[in-house]
This record gives sequence, structure tokens and C-alpha cells, in this order.
Amino acid sequence: MFFISAIAPLFPPLLATAEAENAPIVSSGVLLSLVAIYFASKLGAEVSKRLDFPPVLGELVAGVVIGVSALHLVIFPEGGLQATDSAVMSVLQWINGLTPEALNSVFQSQSEVISVLAELGAIVLLFEIGLESDLRQLQAVGTQATIVAFVGVAVPFAVGTVGLMMLFNVAAIPAIFAGAALTATSIGITSKVLSELGRLKSKEGQIIVGAAVIDDVLGIIVLAVVASLAKTGEVDVMNVIYLIVSATAFLLGSILLGSIFNKTFVALVNKLETRGNIIIPAFIFAFFMAFLGNAIHLEAILGAFAAGLVLDETDARNELDELVKPIADLLVPIFFVTVGARADLSVLNPLIPENRAGLAIAVFLIVVAIVGKVATGWAVFGQPGINRLAIGVGMIPRGEVGLVFAGIGSASGVLDKPLEAAIIIMVILTTFLAPPFLRVAFGQSEEPPTGGEPSMEATAVSKT
Repeated sequence: MFFISAIAPLFPPLLATAEAENAPIVSSGVLLSLVAIYFASKLGAEVSKRLDFPPVLGELVAGVVIGVSALHLVIFPEGGLQATDSAVMSVLQWINGLTPEALNSVFQSQSEVISVLAELGAIVLLFEIGLESDLRQLQAVGTQATIVAFVGVAVPFAVGTVGLMMLFNVAAIPAIFAGAALTATSIGITSKVLSELGRLKSKEGQIIVGAAVIDDVLGIIVLAVVASLAKTGEVDVMNVIYLIVSATAFLLGSILLGSIFNKTFVALVNKLETRGNIIIPAFIFAFFMAFLGNAIHLEAILGAFAAGLVLDETDARNELDELVKPIADLLVPIFFVTVGARADLSVLNPLIPENRAGLAIAVFLIVVAIVGKVATGWAVFGQPGINRLAIGVGMIPRGEVGLVFAGIGSASGVLDKPLEAAIIIMVILTTFLAPPFLRVAFGQSEEPPTGGEPSMEATAVSKT
């Protein structure tokens, strides 16, 4: 295998043949990983439901159990993990007698496939959330959502950065990077919990979702600023301006596109006579919008969410809602389980010396992360009877977005081990605390849910 790798540049067809021989084994690894993911997600969701918690919390916990923190059934190369650390790879090696080099190649390929499926799950989830959201309601709370988003970015960033520098003597650039990680909000996790609680279409739910979308855009801009600062010590002003303009144009353009595209979509659907006449054109549009989001250096999930908002205004939305659900049931659990699987809880172990400094910083970051986002609920004005606590709690989870910040900071060499561990701990705890906290926050509301919001299923029925 070493010889083949050495002469690969001279004989690329030979290398392709060698890699092609492993393709069936990669498929076996993917299939075995999916068995573990689906079994864990369903078991976790059912247990969580019976304990009266949101099912998504069970999926996250299930991911932790089968991930790097426990069983090692679903792990990824990030963080220095090897193929020999994977239980799935051990099974494949036992069955196929793979060499260490071949095993590592299979592990890399299998991990990439699972990561892509998880990304597709996130895209489908945000497309579904866009379909379930009401564009008119989102526009009605647009000002409130924008204020909530800006407060949710500014307060944690400022307090976190200054606090790290003053209390822990962290250097300016690492402190800024950690402060930036505090700005993130996982729209996928929050929106899924809101759907499960039947609160997605409530005024609080629409403010949270709108603010999370804007927060995602702001987070990308902040990340671009701190990443350029980490690389060169200077901020690329032109890149920041480009991101601001492209993000604004993309979101506003998507909304304006709705009135034009809706008629075209319905006319196309009416002319198609084969199976998939609604769902296939819908996903073509969703994936294209997700591609555009990536192409202009935003997030694919923002494009998918915008596509869902646009198609929610069409006459075919009722049938489309029902057609998307089985696809979401198949792909979305992969996303949530892999989020949990990537969470390495070993950073919480105080017996490891390098974790102790990180734990002290983590306590500070967790307090700032929670208080900084909860404070956003009190930025809402002119809304009597609004559940401000629920809005603030809905902005807490950092999820995969926060892990992206930590990963980029680690790769750039800006973050030392204690600070990196502290950020990861903050991301893990805010992700897992938000679902039960959100349920409690809504339980404290004196206003019952308005008609038509009791559940996702009821929402779909109410549209018919």
C-alpha cells in the first residue's frame, strides 16, 4: 500500500483501481453506521418522549452514547481519532482482513459519507422548517427578530471577550475567537424543539426562528472577521463587506422571488404526470437554493430555509408538507445523532490535568452563553404578553455551529488546549440544556398555544 501511494502521481489509474477495490467495504461501513444511527436515534427519541422530554434531546444523547464519548460506533477523524478507534472499522477489519493503510482509507471515506448525509439532514430539516413557517408572520416580527439577533450576538461577544482578557488573562486574539464562538445559535436544534412543542407558529417561535436565521448570518460574518484576524492579524474589510451585502441580497431576494416563483412552480407541478411531480421539483429548488447559499460563502441551510419559505406560499404546500416528512424522518436523525456523536465528553474529566484550566474557563463561558442569550428576550418591545424567557432560552443552543468555531480556531492554532476544551464544553452543555429549558420556559407561559399550533401534524392538517 505504501508503494502504491508513493507511485500514485505517476500512475493515477492504478491508484483509482486500488481505491475502487475498497468501495464495497466503504459501503458496508456506511450501512453499519446507519444501522447504529437509526437504532440509537429511535431508541433515544422514544425514551425521551416517555420521560416527557423533546425527542430531539433523546437523539442527541443517543449520539453521545454511540459516539466518541462512549461506544465509538460513530466517530470521525477530526480530533486525531484513528480507524482503530472505531468499533465499526474493527468489525470490517475482522471480516475483510484489511491492512492498516486500507483500513484508514476506508475510515476516511466512510466518515465523509456520513458527514455528507448529516449535512443533507440539516438541509432537509431547514427546508421543512421553512415550509412550516409563515412568511407573513416572519415579516411581521422581522424588526423584533433583528433586534433579538443583534443583542444575541453583541452581548455574549463583548462580555465573553472582555471577561476572558480581564479574568483569565487570555490574549486578545484567542479571547476574540472564543467570544465569537459565543455568538452562534443552532437554528436546527431550536426549530426542531419548537416543532415538537407545537410552538413553531407562535409569535415567540417566529421571533426565535427569524432571529436564529439572522444570527446565523451575523455569526458567519463574525467568523470571517476573526478567522482573517487569526491568520494575518488584520481584518479583511472587503471580505466582511462582501458577506454583509451578499447575505442581505440573498435573504431579501429569496423573499421577493416567492411571488414570482410560486406561479411557475404550481404551473410546472400541474403539467407533470409521473410520480414525484411535486416533491422532485421542490427538492430541486431547495438544493439549488442551498447551493447558492454555499456558493456565496453563506450556509447551505439558509438557502434551504429560504426555499421552504418561498414554497410555503404556493397552493401545493399542503401536499408538499406531507411528502417532505418521510424524507425528513430518514435524514434528519443522522444530523442530530452525529452532532451528539462528535461531542467528546472527556473534556469534562477533571482528572486530566490539561482539562482543569479549561473547566474554570468553561464555567465562565457557560454563564455568559446562557445569560447573554436569555437577555435577548428582554430586547423585544411592543409585544404585551410575550414569553420573553422562552425567546431567550430558544437562542441558547450552539450545536454544530459552535463546534465549527472551535474547529476553525483549533486548526488555525489560535486556541490553546484549555480554551479549546472550554469552548467545546460550552457548546455541549448549551446544546443539551436548551431543549428541556425551552419546554420549561413555555410551560411558564400563562398564554395557551393559539389555535392551529398543537403539533406539526395538526399544523399540516390545519392548512388543508
